Amino acid sequence: MTLLEARNSGFMLMEDFQCLYEEIQQSGIFSDSKTFTDAIAKGTIAEILEAYHRQKQEPDFDLKSFVEMFFVIPIAQPADYQSDPSKPLRLHLEDLWLILTRSPAKAQGTLIELPYDYVVPGGRFREIYYWDSYFTMLGLEVSGQYALIESMVNNFAHLIDTIGFIPNGNRTYYLGRSQPPFFALMVQLLATHQGEEVWQQYLPQLEKEYGFWMKGREKLSLQDDHQRAQARTVMLPDGSVLNRYWDDVPLPRPEAYKEDVALAQQIKDQKPEDVYRHVRAAAESGWDFSSRWFKDGQNMTTIHTTDIIPVDLNCLLFYLEKCLQRAYKNNGNHFLEAIYQQKATQRQGAIEKYCWNVSEGFYSDYDWKMQVIVPNHTLAGVFPLFFGIASQAQATQVAEVLEKKFLREGGLLTTLQTTHQQWDAPNGWAPLQWIAYRGLKNYGFETLAKEIKRRWTQNNEMYYAKAGKMMEKYNVEGQEESAQGGEYPNQDGFGWTNGVYLKMITDDDL
Repeated sequence: MTLLEARNSGFMLMEDFQCLYEEIQQSGIFSDSKTFTDAIAKGTIAEILEAYHRQKQEPDFDLKSFVEMFFVIPIAQPADYQSDPSKPLRLHLEDLWLILTRSPAKAQGTLIELPYDYVVPGGRFREIYYWDSYFTMLGLEVSGQYALIESMVNNFAHLIDTIGFIPNGNRTYYLGRSQPPFFALMVQLLATHQGEEVWQQYLPQLEKEYGFWMKGREKLSLQDDHQRAQARTVMLPDGSVLNRYWDDVPLPRPEAYKEDVALAQQIKDQKPEDVYRHVRAAAESGWDFSSRWFKDGQNMTTIHTTDIIPVDLNCLLFYLEKCLQRAYKNNGNHFLEAIYQQKATQRQGAIEKYCWNVSEGFYSDYDWKMQVIVPNHTLAGVFPLFFGIASQAQATQVAEVLEKKFLREGGLLTTLQTTHQQWDAPNGWAPLQWIAYRGLKNYGFETLAKEIKRRWTQNNEMYYAKAGKMMEKYNVEGQEESAQGGEYPNQDGFGWTNGVYLKMITDDDL
């Protein structure tokens, strides 16, 4: 579904409000820019705009009062919900699934309707999120909520069928971008409980997901600098094709309009549309924001996300190619089985060539414009272990770097850079703790994996004992302080933190 199709379908898009929208977002009447994007109009766009243009001429016009009159302003979570800190954490999380579960509801405002039940992260995140949901499902599996897992997988299949891809979340303002492609892992999770026939059931959607990420592949060429990259695909000097994050819309994010416009005004050596694309691409990565996307490793004003080949994204697409190979093997289509086997083999070779830092003994991103490996280490470097791409010798080196440089009192750092960005030190995030933990186990590093698990889960438990909440992210360097940084306050809830915690504490292989 394109933005035009969304408008024709009756969805509210922020640009429909034109000057009113800009004035609201620039006014600062909401501390969080996402608040107004999630509001629901009480009348038609034409009616509201007519009232706005008429009333703003009045000397006592108050913008906040006008917005409250014509829009239903969302709240972060049910006002009557209060956690009980005396309740054991696991029981609290079992209860929280009900609080975070949403039933199908008619699309209102910017919300895209989904046909089945789903779990939201919590706090300001009032809709389903793509990669969050896989880690949430890990906890739902522990809780025996298999029907809810299937409902969520079916929602994502529905989005692929109706929109053509899985957007960042089920909001119209996310229609330009996706998130890290975890759909194949969700199908795998379902297949472990329902059998191999699940791969055939979701094969059409897996193919469409792959097609979305590979769109533009056929136009790539090394003969023309403008053809070296198309959408999310990039051709590298040896003819290999790897992927990057992208967004189809070169405009400020509606949910962070004020922030994006201010950033573009600070950057004098780039066109505003290029800045917006880099920002939106970082949002597609899920790591919004991190020094990982900055040329100087420190400042948002040097953001250049679309110049980067992310190692984690390409590991996820390697896995998708292996899953498509598996699905075609199961249904006897040996021609397509061989095609996807070849694609996966080629991608694995390209990851090794462009993302393995021999001198550092660690996997990193690759700057395809500068044709250099990015020197900064991040936890994205453990994805090759999670997906079995690394050799045993490489895994040994990665494990050494993790233990020496990333491991802290409360878990693993996300990056080694300290900035004001939330995906940098001193913060740690549940999904990356899980990827590292399982990746290390894949290669037999049981002691280190167990230590990461112990430190992270204790961090979760200590904060819950103190505040009665599970958080979106945690400070892993000093557990007495909450995580800091980012465009919004640390959120409680929290879907993927709950999921990873439950999965870790019940993972008794160690």
